[in-house]
Amino acid sequence: MLPYLAITAAAAVWGGSFVFMKDSLEKQNVFSFLSIRFAIAALLMIIYRPKVFIGLSFKFVYRGVIAGSILALGYILQSIGLTKTTVSNTGFITGLYLVFTPLISAIAIRRPIKRWHLAAVVFATTGLFLISFNGLRLGYGETLVLISAAVYGAHIVVLGEWSDGSNTYALALIQILTTSIVCSICAVIVGFEWVPDTSVWISILFTAILATFFAFLVQTWSQSFMHATAAAVLFATETPFAVLFGLIFQNDPMTLRIGIGGLLIMTAMFLVIWSDNRASAKLSQ
Repeated sequence: MLPYLAITAAAAVWGGSFVFMKDSLEKQNVFSFLSIRFAIAALLMIIYRPKVFIGLSFKFVYRGVIAGSILALGYILQSIGLTKTTVSNTGFITGLYLVFTPLISAIAIRRPIKRWHLAAVVFATTGLFLISFNGLRLGYGETLVLISAAVYGAHIVVLGEWSDGSNTYALALIQILTTSIVCSICAVIVGFEWVPDTSVWISILFTAILATFFAFLVQTWSQSFMHATAAAVLFATETPFAVLFGLIFQNDPMTLRIGIGGLLIMTAMFLVIWSDNRASAKLSQ
């Protein structure tokens, strides 16, 4: 029971992090915020396992840097999008990475698309339309978050191809370090901004310690006790948590149209999880 509660807690932290970041990114630019956040998270991971880099091959590090660069792009797009739309919309749309993952896998590595995945695409597309349709175009913020969800899907595909399940801690640390470096370079280009006040420090520490360092440790520990699909279902609760926190703390609007759109996106997410679980069950028989 404890591993399941731990993953749910991590998902709640991820959902809540949107609320913290939403306010902070109005005071500090995205690149500077992410740079400091991931630098702190990386430092904590090194302190926790100081010998983590010993014995790593060049190929391993190279792959980690590439995966980390993709992850950095996803965080940058998502964070900029968050400044242009609501917490609830960001949570809903980010969850579409579950739908993008099998689509990108089919295109990039020629894995066939399952019919339930196609159904999920229809549900997700309809839901996205209802949530973010603004006149004759999608909103700018929603579009950026949508692209970030696709980038996260690509990141998952890359990790699935490159990671053999061993030394996951080192691989995660390399990605977090890379994300911090990429964001730091971007921050220097646009103008680095130091943390302006205590509230932003609280947000940075919350996302660095709980949403990055703690969440990764929880994920690594918990998934050793459960099926990957069960973990995926629990991690998917990040979306309803984000919506709930957005409604409570940000007074996000919740119209019938947005509610139905969100429900369709949640349905798409769980269709992907259910179909993967069904396929896994058949293979194990």
